[in-house]
Amino acid sequence: MDRQLNIHTGGEQMGFNASMHEHRFEVTPYAWLDRLFKAHPLKGNGRLVDFGSGKGRLNFFAHHLFGTASAGVEVDPSLHEAALRNLQRFKGKPDIEFINGYAQDYEIHPDDRWFYFFNPFSDPVFMTVVDKILASVADHPREVEVILFYPAIEYTDFLDRRTAFELISDIALPVGADDPRERFLVYRLPRWD
Repeated sequence: MDRQLNIHTGGEQMGFNASMHEHRFEVTPYAWLDRLFKAHPLKGNGRLVDFGSGKGRLNFFAHHLFGTASAGVEVDPSLHEAALRNLQRFKGKPDIEFINGYAQDYEIHPDDRWFYFFNPFSDPVFMTVVDKILASVADHPREVEVILFYPAIEYTDFLDRRTAFELISDIALPVGADDPRERFLVYRLPRWD
């Protein structure tokens, strides 16, 4: 798929993370993203935000499938630079923005509707980001969704017990390992105004 989209999003992170709050770079396989989006297509208006976007795979693939506008937030400068190179090479003129910075500093936009997390950082950072999403929804009422891949128990526990988000989809993956975290969970915060 990288070749078809004229990008390079594979590989693994080299070296060490700058903080204990940041987790290492890993890409979500295209086959698994395809399974996610077949089970849960991005319908309607809104923007997708990938926290820990790496080289931009999710952003480019969502645009390829749905024409979805998106933002990628990545703290690692070398991964951010790779995403910008991919943006220059990507076919078409997508509405994709890549931001180099901490997730907790990202200003949630009123158009941001889908928020994707592949365990990019510690649970205190996740909680801070979700609180910012909730504050944005209070200011600009809309339906939003949080999509978790390989969800950490701390993430799901926080969403289940301390927010109004509701689990609407549990998408298991066809993998050989018997790891219950090999799945996508989609949480929705219904529109309330």
